[in-house]
Amino acid sequence: MPSVTHDDAPLLADLMPWSVAPPRLGRAWPAAPDPAALKARWDALMKAAGPDRETLLRPTRSRTGHTAVGRLPGRSGGTERLTRASGPCPEPVRVLRSPFDEQWLIPDQRLIDAARPELWRVADERQIFLVETGTATGRGARTRGESTRGGAAGTGAAGATAGPRLLATSLLPMLRSGRVRPLYRRPGGAEPNLAPGLSEHLTAHLGREVPAVDVLAWMTAVVRPGPGGLAVPLTGDLGVWDAGVEVGRRMLWLMRRDGERPRLPGGRRPYVRAPLPSRPPTVRYDRDEEALLFDEGRISPVPPAAWDYEVAGVPVLEQWCAARTEEAEPGTLEAIRPVRWPQSWTSELLELITVLTLLAELRPRQAALADRATADPITPTELRRAGVLPVPRSAHGPASVLDAHEEGPEGQLTLI
Repeated sequence: MPSVTHDDAPLLADLMPWSVAPPRLGRAWPAAPDPAALKARWDALMKAAGPDRETLLRPTRSRTGHTAVGRLPGRSGGTERLTRASGPCPEPVRVLRSPFDEQWLIPDQRLIDAARPELWRVADERQIFLVETGTATGRGARTRGESTRGGAAGTGAAGATAGPRLLATSLLPMLRSGRVRPLYRRPGGAEPNLAPGLSEHLTAHLGREVPAVDVLAWMTAVVRPGPGGLAVPLTGDLGVWDAGVEVGRRMLWLMRRDGERPRLPGGRRPYVRAPLPSRPPTVRYDRDEEALLFDEGRISPVPPAAWDYEVAGVPVLEQWCAARTEEAEPGTLEAIRPVRWPQSWTSELLELITVLTLLAELRPRQAALADRATADPITPTELRRAGVLPVPRSAHGPASVLDAHEEGPEGQLTLI
């Protein structure tokens, strides 16, 4: 088999040419793990007047109480300036707030510094968003002290389980990470966001039709860092392709968490062994007992692979728990939160432990694919000869998907 270098693998940016910068919320309070808390925060904002409302809003250079912006595509709610807004809270929507952390958001562009309306226009039940996770930073790559029975939570960085370089979600991604690449450029699963001619070229090599979701699955399984950015080795070997797509589809299913609830093999599943307190102040991990400890509350078994799972150097379970237990500054809208730990959070946590464990178990299969993915390589040179590359400029921008008027600031109509 000929050796293949990173330079022989096409870049993700060429294979999925339309990408959007990550949305930027700008303030923490319009997103939360609990939708009822968001409605209570909105009501508190509406009851405040004058300078008090502006203080609660937490203005930024992009959004103040006087900022005029339009309605988010497909959403309801007012468009008057927040200084004189009234009425009920727009219905919160589910979003991906951080890796594997599904929270709720008030879908009001007046509250969001950079909402990226082009993403909202193509968000539906068929859409899959890929999010580049970036690299580890000092914030996430810190070393956490070794846990003991009743001791500090965490594990040393050397024991971490590296997460995927690409996150996949069916929800609007509101992460502060890398670029977002929708699978489809139009609603309803229309016009895949792939280099024009790529699927046809793969079909000719593999001898059967290659749907866009299979290309996405392959990318998720084999993507790797390259000199020019994330690279995706392509193969014309049908057996290798099928193996990569199988792993990638499994990863997509676990990350999107849609459909049947995932379960650990052998009937081994995490349970609540002791009831969680109403407001657990801290969360600790007992590595010997494989247990998450919420004061007297206890969940087990929690495999070390789940606790050690990190995305871009950030421990997923530790961050998920911190988002629900860390105290907020008194007097702020963030301080409005559930009085008691909701049962729904416990159910989400149990499922997340299962998901992270199953994803960690896929790492050996991904590693085995790393060498096999170079079999019968389809190189950038070949794609250029076939006319797939370079990608036309039009493919780098969003498609025109407007099929109705969108309301602009102060009730004006917007045409796009």
